[in-house]
Amino acid sequence: MQIGILADTHNRNGSLQAALAYLSNNGIETIFHCGDVTSIETARLMVGFTVHYVYGNGDADANAIRDLLISANPASTGGLVFSAELDGVSIAATHGHVTGKVIALAAGGTYTYVFHGHTHVQKDQMIGKTRVINPGSLGSYRYGGRTLCVLDLKTGVSEYPSFE
Repeated sequence: MQIGILADTHNRNGSLQAALAYLSNNGIETIFHCGDVTSIETARLMVGFTVHYVYGNGDADANAIRDLLISANPASTGGLVFSAELDGVSIAATHGHVTGKVIALAAGGTYTYVFHGHTHVQKDQMIGKTRVINPGSLGSYRYGGRTLCVLDLKTGVSEYPSFE
């Protein structure tokens, strides 16, 4: 199963629309948004996908974003931390703004993958037996362009396409 991992959209709707079209064109129906969607209008663009959304420090109305995504697709989720199995793979996700949370999730050894955002810096590293992925940011050019991560949960193969 392939998934999309996004973070830090910050209302850059053009970049988000291009990223969602890319995912859709590649048959990807499930995405993780690791926080800082920022507005309900931006969240509406993700309707049509199963979205596992975690609250970011820039999400002033995180509960409304969560409620919109879940009402559009009951398989979607929302909260401060995601923790579940998907396609038989244990996954956790958080935004990254709560000090020590990413490291704690990874160091516990419970998860195959931990996804996060917040720093806008693309990262793919191992912490113990856990692979920690930050897809970069769709809302900023500051650290290497506007990117997301496409991950095959079974093979572990990943790619980081970029968008305008």
